[in-house]
Amino acid sequence: MEQIANLHIEKLPEGVYLATCDDIPGLIAQGRTIIETVEIARDVARKLLEAQAERHQQAPLAAVQDSFDYPLILGS
Repeated sequence: MEQIANLHIEKLPEGVYLATCDDIPGLIAQGRTIIETVEIARDVARKLLEAQAERHQQAPLAAVQDSFDYPLILGS
């Protein structure tokens, strides 16, 4: 089952991007581009969720619905 976790991404003064997630405590990812940051965040999220499952502590994530909004990021 696919689930949705909302990322908060901000560009730091150093020029890199930082992603955090209120839905998955402990998720922090940093990358040079938004795409790289999202990919790293996805890997970190999987590892955190696996560790939670081993401790029988599941994050209450929403299931993916048949329709949802997804921001399309285009380069300039």
